[in-house]
Amino acid sequence: MDKFLYVAMSGARETMRAQGVNSHNLANASTTGFRAELAAFATQAAGEGDGVGAQSRAFATIAETGWSRASGPLQSTGRDLDVAVEGDGWIAVQAADGSEAYTRAGDLRLDATGAVRNGAGHAVLGDGGQLVIPPHASLVIGSDGGISMVPLGQGAETTARVGRIKLVKPDPAQLQRGADGLFRLKDGSTAAPDASVRVVSGALEGSNVNVADTMVKMIELSRQFDMHMKTLRTAEDNARQSASLLRLG
Repeated sequence: MDKFLYVAMSGARETMRAQGVNSHNLANASTTGFRAELAAFATQAAGEGDGVGAQSRAFATIAETGWSRASGPLQSTGRDLDVAVEGDGWIAVQAADGSEAYTRAGDLRLDATGAVRNGAGHAVLGDGGQLVIPPHASLVIGSDGGISMVPLGQGAETTARVGRIKLVKPDPAQLQRGADGLFRLKDGSTAAPDASVRVVSGALEGSNVNVADTMVKMIELSRQFDMHMKTLRTAEDNARQSASLLRLG
């Protein structure tokens, strides 16, 4: 059977993978601080690597090329515990496995023990470990990530700084996204606090997914998949006709 059957099959398979990445982005179009995944098609000659190439045959492959570094839109919420990171900064959190990881999701809240967590339930880290806020009458987060509070039952004159969110700015090229959606340094190390990172209080950063572009890409990939399936049917028809000719002989 002509090898173009396998070429078409690889194209259909890789198109499905690309559609998966595209659908994942679309599903997170409203996720706070989400960074769109990027993927690109590449061409690989049939037989490449084993010395048996065929210039008329090429396989389609797809590879993740990272994630979009574009910032998402800022959405004002007026909520004291909501923060949006400005520029190329990240909020340090503790992942479920206990490791330090980084996120742009600044939808913070306090649990029953006063520990600061984001909307996904990850503990937010300070410069000295996990942030825990004592009982308070009011709370303010400064542009440097510093948290100040008025103790419960006290006046504004007793405002005290109780911690600072660990804000980091590692080289984006050294970051990779984990299966849990959090980012980590590729070498397994942790980033040092960066005093230049600033946050906007009372706001959240939206997803940087462009919904219109993603929808157009979904239609485009669907059409590509249909094209590959037509090629597979053509290969099947050719094989059937070849078998008929052999029987006549």
